[in-house]
Amino acid sequence: MHILQSTHEDIEAILALYDEATALQASKGMTQWPKIDRSLVEMEVDEGRQWKMMEQGQIVCVWVVAFEDPQIWGERKDEPSLFIHRIANHPLHRGRGLVGELVGWAKSYCLQQNLRFIRLDTVGFNEALIRVYTSHGFTALEPILLDDATGLPSHYHDGEVYLFEIRLN
Repeated sequence: MHILQSTHEDIEAILALYDEATALQASKGMTQWPKIDRSLVEMEVDEGRQWKMMEQGQIVCVWVVAFEDPQIWGERKDEPSLFIHRIANHPLHRGRGLVGELVGWAKSYCLQQNLRFIRLDTVGFNEALIRVYTSHGFTALEPILLDDATGLPSHYHDGEVYLFEIRLN
């Protein structure tokens, strides 16, 4: 597995993976991501925040990172953290432990950048996803209702937000 920053040449594949993830969410009756806009992914690529995991020349997983997330993380917003959003696995590579690979990368990245936490969230109760995250070292925090979801993607308006973090030494 190789982890690299995504490029503009990857955008079609990234959007396809997001569409596949949204279809999976719909098939399981989960809270769904809104349609991911091409211009958003282009901006994330330009900012160096869109990442990909490659295996044998194929993108098997994508995600985006942020270094602040005040609307979701509230009081904890000022703690030096890497926030991971929109993890999407290629359908043929689900269940292969790619989140574990991502966590290994994130730990190394955080140590290089002097960050103390790896954080992520999901909207709506999803027992299987909670198991995946906690099995890879994330602590599940109490779910929250956002006071103000203005400007966040539409799925953040739909219910409780489940927070997860790994505290690094």
